Amino acid sequence: MELVGISEVAELAGVTRQAVVNWRGRYVNFPQPLADLRSGPVWKRDEIIAWLKQKDGKMTKIISFINLKGGVGKTTSTVAIAEFLADEHRKNVLVVDLDPQTNATVALISEEEWQRRDDAGQTLKQLFKDKLEKTNVFNVNDAIVRNVSNLHGGIPRLALLPSSLGLIELQDQLALIPGGNFYAISPVDVLAGALRPVLDGFDYVLIDCPPNLGIITLNGIGMSNGYVIPVVPDILSTYGVPQILNRIETFASTKGISVPSKGIIVSKYRVQSVLHNSRLSQMQQAAARNELPPVFPTVIPEAAKIAEAVDFEARVNTLRQKYGYGNNYERYSELTKDFVRLC
Repeated sequence: MELVGISEVAELAGVTRQAVVNWRGRYVNFPQPLADLRSGPVWKRDEIIAWLKQKDGKMTKIISFINLKGGVGKTTSTVAIAEFLADEHRKNVLVVDLDPQTNATVALISEEEWQRRDDAGQTLKQLFKDKLEKTNVFNVNDAIVRNVSNLHGGIPRLALLPSSLGLIELQDQLALIPGGNFYAISPVDVLAGALRPVLDGFDYVLIDCPPNLGIITLNGIGMSNGYVIPVVPDILSTYGVPQILNRIETFASTKGISVPSKGIIVSKYRVQSVLHNSRLSQMQQAAARNELPPVFPTVIPEAAKIAEAVDFEARVNTLRQKYGYGNNYERYSELTKDFVRLC
């Protein structure tokens, strides 16, 4: 049985400690603490999560997308699911681009817009730079870009927190972030602290993580309700899956949190490939034996139109036009339904 205190409840809900204190007085159905210790009340984690889910009918779902290998459709899956959630499911969605390669960023805004914001300190580079240099330039409300996507006029309800190529220069220094008074600031909690004031405005936060398990990635994993692993059904892109599962489980256990894997998304699937069919079958069988997380039922095929979808300059009017009429569009629509059900 896992217990949580006020700080952990606040972290789960993405609010301040004072908000949790206010909830205890405002809501008669707020769970009773299991015990009142000298350090404060403690609750069963499962009871708190259940209450948060029913509070106001929702709790922000924060899901990270991670693979240790590039070229597996990680960013394409993140952007597509975000767009379908916002456009078809009418959800308020924030894409957080933690990857210094900035692929999700330039798929959702123009390179000129990114450059202007990067110069103005309105990307994640400035957030981490502030923590290293003890400055206070970054403002999360200014940094979040609203109504993004290359659909005509952007997609209402879809927002982006942009990345920066400059994160590459900072990532090796992040372990040196000063701890502050009482060591209250951890290098892996910087992102959570910045986003906490705005989480209530979103139904989903999708985090596009770098292809590693360094401090920047752990900032995303540490604030997530879970994570998904996009793969190509071949040997190289699935080889690191057990390492991801083990490393994240160890990290979460060390922090005293739960960050379960929500499943594996298969993309760039070639139906004529013996290797792809064999590997997909092996993963599905391993998932049935609980040796791997669930494999999302909807598989995304390899297609030129899908690869072109992340080109912001290719202006389109609808998601059906963007992802290709027929099967490709339908696949992403179904994949998003899988995502809503499994995550």
